[in-house]
Amino acid sequence: MALFGKKKETEKSCCGDVSAESVKQAQAAQNEGATVKILGSGCKKCNELETNTKAALTQLGMDTTVDHVTDFAAIAAYGVMTTPALVLGKKVVSAGKVLKKDDVIALIEKHGGQ
Repeated sequence: MALFGKKKETEKSCCGDVSAESVKQAQAAQNEGATVKILGSGCKKCNELETNTKAALTQLGMDTTVDHVTDFAAIAAYGVMTTPALVLGKKVVSAGKVLKKDDVIALIEKHGGQ
């Protein structure tokens, strides 16, 4: 009987339907681009972390681009469940809290500004 056709399968997430293709694109984007990234929706806390990170980079004399990632598939590709998050190189060094400028400086020094 043709009444019970198969539905197209997509992964369900808290952010809606996420296709396998968008996850692959997010993982590819994770491996390239800026060395400093802020992961978050663009809320007040995420923007505050971005401001503090830029201030820390300026104080350290680093001319590094800060990339603000707002795509939920890209954020999920990093394994981040709470935002804002700070990524140095390819490693998530902080998630779920707004870091002060001095805290960001300490993390950059600890992780070598990857």
